[in-house]
Amino acid sequence: MLDEATGRFIDQVRVLPPEALAAAFDRAVSLRRAGGREASKALKPSAVENSELERAVRDLLLPRADELNGFRDGLHADAKSAVVIAGRAVMKPGQLTAEQYDVLVTPFREAGVEVPTHSR
Repeated sequence: MLDEATGRFIDQVRVLPPEALAAAFDRAVSLRRAGGREASKALKPSAVENSELERAVRDLLLPRADELNGFRDGLHADAKSAVVIAGRAVMKPGQLTAEQYDVLVTPFREAGVEVPTHSR
């Protein structure tokens, strides 16, 4: 079962329109050069935690696949990737510096998702 913070994150992402998910993915891609790639690699959830998160995101987005891909080709897969990476950060903030955490969750903060602050 997902921890409370990660569950809240997923629940908020559930209601984002395709435009917001596309913007979050595009922003995540733009931040990869600003430390996003390294931050993502620093995250090491257990296999069970990672599987649970990926399943929750898949269950969240699969019913919306036609809607998302209708908005932009490939958005379903793009959104899944971005949500999983940000979800790992929310799940395991202690594995990241505050700057690394921020670079991974900023795309969703900008989309209006309330993301917990890093405990610095």
